[in-house]
Formats: sequence, structure tokens, C-alpha cells
Amino acid sequence: QVELVESGGGLVQAGGSLRLSCAASGRTFNYAIMGWFRQAPGKEREFVAAIGFGAINTYYGDSVKGRFTGSRDIAKNSVYLQMNSLKPEDTAIYYCAAGYSGRDYYTAKNYAFWGQGTQVTVSS
Repeated sequence: QVELVESGGGLVQAGGSLRLSCAASGRTFNYAIMGWFRQAPGKEREFVAAIGFGAINTYYGDSVKGRFTGSRDIAKNSVYLQMNSLKPEDTAIYYCAAGYSGRDYYTAKNYAFWGQGTQVTVSS
């Protein structure tokens, strides 16, 4: 079993920045892909970013490209999401996820383990 715990969410003004962290514990942090998703009230869960094992390959959703950066620290069993130039439409609960395969990295079903989420609120 793997436990994922997100942190770093909060309230920020539009144009500001936040850095989310996700710490993994339990089994060896040896998953092919780590993902970030978000879900706003009344909306479906949306793919934000995915980071491969060696952090060589990173992928982003169209709505965050150029503003968000995903990274991974294998030694610390952690992944991060640096969010810059935040917009009110970025307001959502952000989830960290771990999956065995990176084949369908942009879909929630690709991931076996999920964190509890952290709230990000961007005010206009």
C-alpha cells in the first residue's frame, strides 16, 4: 500500500504562485508515473501534469502549459508542482497520484493510488 500526502495549497491572488508537494510512504517509491490532477466544484477531474520515474519525461494539460512545472525527487519520495501565474480558473482541489504505467498518464484510471487532495483557491 502506498500513502500519498499533499501539502502546499492555500489562498493566493491571481498572478501569484504556489508550490504543491506530495510525499509518498509505504512501499518503495518505484512507480512509473506520478500525476497531478485537479477537480473544481461541479466539474470532472482534470489532468494537470505527469512526471516519469526519472523526471526525464513530463507532460502537462493544455490549460497549465507554460505556467506549471512538475518535478520529482526520488531520494525524498516526493513530487512537486510549481504553479506560477495563477488564475481564478485554477481554483480546485489538487490531487497527487501514483501509477504503474505511463501509457495513459492523462487519465485518472491510469493511477492506482491517490492522495486526499489539497485546496488551491485563486482570488481575482
